[in-house]
Amino acid sequence: MSRLTVYAENAPAQPMLRTEDAAQIAQALGAIGVRFERWESPVALSPDDSAEAILDAYRPYLDKLMGETGAGSADVIKLTPDHPQAAALREKFLAEHIHTEDEVRFFVHGAGNFIMHVEGRVYDARCEQGDLISVPANTRHWFDAGAQPFFTALRIFSDTSGWVAHFTGDDISARFPAA
Repeated sequence: MSRLTVYAENAPAQPMLRTEDAAQIAQALGAIGVRFERWESPVALSPDDSAEAILDAYRPYLDKLMGETGAGSADVIKLTPDHPQAAALREKFLAEHIHTEDEVRFFVHGAGNFIMHVEGRVYDARCEQGDLISVPANTRHWFDAGAQPFFTALRIFSDTSGWVAHFTGDDISARFPAA
C-alpha cells in the first residue's frame, strides 16, 4: 500500500505524519509541489513483459501526461533482486541529488520510496503499482527500492539525455530508515 511518512530532518526516529490515505498523501506532497496520483488502469501486464510492450500498453496515458508536462520521451526501468548491478544501482540512487527537470515516474509493478528533503523536513513517499509521482526540478531527494529491489516504472523526460543526477554531497539519506 502507498504510504507517506514525514519527519523533521533532525529527528529520523520520530515521524510527524504517517498515512496510507491516497488523498492525504496527495495533499501533503502537493504542499511541497510534488504531484502524487493513484491511477486505476485497465492495463494488465506481466513483470516479464518487454519495455516495448509496456510503453505500447501505456501509450495513451503517456501521450496525455507528456502533453501536460511538456516531456519529450519515455522509457522503462526495471530492477529485480537478481539484476547483476542491483546493489550498485541502489547505492547510486540512495545519494541525495537533484535534477534540472521534473522526475516523473509511474509504477507498473513493485514499489520504491521517493524521499524528498524540503524545508527542514523529509517526506518518504512509498510508491507502489498504480502510483504516479512527479518530483519538481531542483528538489533534493533520493530513491530506495530496498535491499531486494523489485519494480518496473515508466520514466518521463523533457531532456533527451535521460536521467541525470546532480549529487548534493549531503549524507542525510544515511540518517533515515531504509526501505
